[in-house]
Amino acid sequence: MAAESGKAAGIALVISDVDGTLVTGDKRLTGETVASVGRLRAAGIGFSIASARPPIGLRHLVAELGLDLPMGAFNGASVVRPDLSPLSERTIPEAAARAALDRLLAEGLDVWVFAQGAWCLRDPQGPYTDLERRTIGAEPRVVADLGTLMGAAAKIVGVSRDHAHLADCETRIAAALAERATVHRSQTYYLDVTPPHLDKGQFVTWMSGHLDIPPERIATFGDAGNDQPMFARSGFSVAMGNAEDAVKASASAVTDSNDADGFAHAVDRFILP
Repeated sequence: MAAESGKAAGIALVISDVDGTLVTGDKRLTGETVASVGRLRAAGIGFSIASARPPIGLRHLVAELGLDLPMGAFNGASVVRPDLSPLSERTIPEAAARAALDRLLAEGLDVWVFAQGAWCLRDPQGPYTDLERRTIGAEPRVVADLGTLMGAAAKIVGVSRDHAHLADCETRIAAALAERATVHRSQTYYLDVTPPHLDKGQFVTWMSGHLDIPPERIATFGDAGNDQPMFARSGFSVAMGNAEDAVKASASAVTDSNDADGFAHAVDRFILP
């Protein structure tokens, strides 16, 4: 897809991750990022997002960016319209959810469960809870026994300030759950467990069919391991400057960091004709 100039040729749709990519470290959309989405729209290029966030965490992005296409929530396990009504939604099989919960707790992680439209946890003052409140614009529901939610869990998250330990947990828990669930870190401090065989790459494929746009005409943006399945299913991919080296190596191009308007710079440099 990349032309000799370094630009991607014939892009018709851009799909971007949100946290670590589209928004800054303090969860803001910059004016330049908002303007770059407007430039895509003016050029006739569609724009959507794929995020580990729950649907409610996408609401303010719809308003600020004027989004009008389906979006992927929970790492693509749920597809929602701009009004957040579901087009497709799946939960983790109960046996796999229980196995994931047991393993996350055994690793000494704080655990969150997103189920029945709510963010549920045991400790409302635990690590990164204030950040998540700002991110999704919602308060958690305190639950004494998270096991009661395992029949309805859309996403289970292991949370830790020990980022190296969480990376090790990702390897072990992904191997243990194998085909029963999808396991990826969405941030260095969040380990997401979502329904099996559904990821951001599957969302790219779904959007390709839904909009009748060939994958080679789709560009994707991301910063984390859970964005690599998107890269693999799109014609052109851009890793953020703040991404880990393995993520950068799997992308077609690398841009500046999310705190330096990397998304907007890449849109102008690589995407717009």
